[in-house]
Amino acid sequence: MAEARVGLRTADDSKSSWAVKGAGTPSFEAKYRVRGSDVTPDLTLRFDSVARFLQDVATDDLAASSFGSTDPYWIVRRTIIDVLEPIAWPGAVSLERWCSGLSTRWANMRVRIVEMPEINAFNPAPRRPGVIETESFWINVNVSGFPARISDEGFRHLSVGAPEERLRWQSMNSGAPAEQPSVDALQEREHVIRATDFDPFGHVNNSAYWAVVEDELTEHPDIRTGPHRAVIEYLKPVTPDSRIMLRRRRVSDRLSLWLLVNDTVVATVVVTKG
Repeated sequence: MAEARVGLRTADDSKSSWAVKGAGTPSFEAKYRVRGSDVTPDLTLRFDSVARFLQDVATDDLAASSFGSTDPYWIVRRTIIDVLEPIAWPGAVSLERWCSGLSTRWANMRVRIVEMPEINAFNPAPRRPGVIETESFWINVNVSGFPARISDEGFRHLSVGAPEERLRWQSMNSGAPAEQPSVDALQEREHVIRATDFDPFGHVNNSAYWAVVEDELTEHPDIRTGPHRAVIEYLKPVTPDSRIMLRRRRVSDRLSLWLLVNDTVVATVVVTKG
């Protein structure tokens, strides 16, 4: 059975906190192929690929809804990705999406991703189906990009079965540490933005931020040896003339990343193992 979670407060909250989705809660389902371009060299699905699936199912869900014309613009403020069992190539994935909480201007949207594994010459051994649980905090905006009230029809649709109708934003990640050296700090580095990272609004697409995470995890492969969680919070848009600097810290099973432009934090990421 698909599940839903509400009331999260920190990036280290237990992954067992996914509660059962109500039987009367409407959901949208879609299936997509996992391609070779979606995976790491060890054939597991990358975080940026998960983010693209989440964008695709959100777009398809909105197009099929009764409020796609009245509430066409949404931006994501936070995405939580719990890799419970890794998804690999080749195969397909089934996504189920529903609302787990909302207010008049934003909504938490849950997506459960379940793999339908296949085999080929690159990955011939049978494997268990992968499972990834996600939740994203979406803000309804107007054509100028400012938060706007969800339409009556949109609120009616999203609130059916949602356990929370007074959802409030509360950050799960901590603010950036000072730049001074510390035992657990890693050297600050630049992340180079590519022309392909930008969306039709002229901002770095939310899935492109995950390339930073993938780069960092090559130096911390142990985090992915079992179940792991990643939480990204988007704080400010990044434009083509920006220079992103990355501040990093590893403490035990927790990797924290802060993306800065002109010393202002534009996004935060926490990846935890276990």
